Amino acid sequence: MKRIVLAGTMLPLLFAGALSAADTINAAGATFPAPIYQKWFEEYKAKTGIQVNYQAVGSGAGIKQLTEGTVQFGASDVPMTDAQISAMKVKALHFPTVLGGVAVAYNVSGVATDLKLSGPTIAAVYMGTVTKWNDAKIAADNPGVKLPATDIVVVHRADGSGTSFIFTDYLSKVSPDWKTKVGAAASVSWPAGLGGQGNAGVAGLVKQTPGAIGYVELGYAIENKMTYADVKNSAGKFVKPTFESVTAAAAGMKEMPDDFRVSITDAPGAASYPISSFTWMLIPSQISDAGKKKAITDFLTWMLGDGQKDCQALGYSPLPAAVVAKEKKQIALVK
Repeated sequence: MKRIVLAGTMLPLLFAGALSAADTINAAGATFPAPIYQKWFEEYKAKTGIQVNYQAVGSGAGIKQLTEGTVQFGASDVPMTDAQISAMKVKALHFPTVLGGVAVAYNVSGVATDLKLSGPTIAAVYMGTVTKWNDAKIAADNPGVKLPATDIVVVHRADGSGTSFIFTDYLSKVSPDWKTKVGAAASVSWPAGLGGQGNAGVAGLVKQTPGAIGYVELGYAIENKMTYADVKNSAGKFVKPTFESVTAAAAGMKEMPDDFRVSITDAPGAASYPISSFTWMLIPSQISDAGKKKAITDFLTWMLGDGQKDCQALGYSPLPAAVVAKEKKQIALVK
């Protein structure tokens, strides 16, 4: 049986019918899309006999290993910077794979309706300046809702993560105070709260802690049957994170950049969920091994077609048709 060992989030190298049994392909990267990548590996193994051992080690680690040349490709929830790309011997191409939303989950008893939260209110909670669930800012977002005087327990990621980058990128766009004092990054100096390891750790803390609030990837929120807020978007509408509203955030962009490095947090459009993002496979633009090149390009073609059908079952949103068409053209740039 052919064997490919992938240590990460971007899986393009799987489909190498030309690979010999002795060949392996190593990759490293993001945890955010790991569930669907595992599913894709299983499906592709069934089709091709190629086994993929996927180790999700985080976006930053994936970029680092790709830059150092210890893996053949990487994966990230955060687009690479110009400086990171310049540090590579071979330029990496960004291929969006799926869309995901970050849900703002909470554990507040006695509230009969789903809460609504605006970006500045969420930022104030995470800054530690809003400390009670019946604070005037939360009440203003939820007119007519009886809110308890429960202490808010803020929960955030303890580890560096793409999910944190997406969340803090959003807060930096809607709160000048957050932008100047905390900023957007995979790891930040949190002003308040408890840290949980991974999406699962944050979800667990929120579920077991009365009064808690935390941000988790939408798939985890759905899987764990969590309660999560409608968030106010740039059009002034409170929108619940759903597969449709996350896809709407991507579709609402006026134009996708040619290099696919784009943030879609706080995207335009009345139907757009504002804490949404692409996640990317990072593919070297030059692959000297012909078999490995074929494996990568074959996988990308499959992922952009049949692979998209797995998205919703695993808590992700499929790529907009216009993005898929643009990516298919970029496959030809892998030499």
